[in-house]
Amino acid sequence: MRIRLHGTPAETQAALTALAKVLHIRSVSRPYPDRRSPMFQRIYLDATPREDTRR
Repeated sequence: MRIRLHGTPAETQAALTALAKVLHIRSVSRPYPDRRSPMFQRIYLDATPREDTRR
């Protein structure tokens, strides 16, 4: 899956940490600044479900 996270640097890091508990994060892009508000950023993830969380 390809996932976009959008928020403050702290929010995107917290979301990445939470997602890593249930997804295998294959790659993480560099942070891209938001076009409208410089306090926000976007990062893109490539991820797959973890084997131990599939049902």
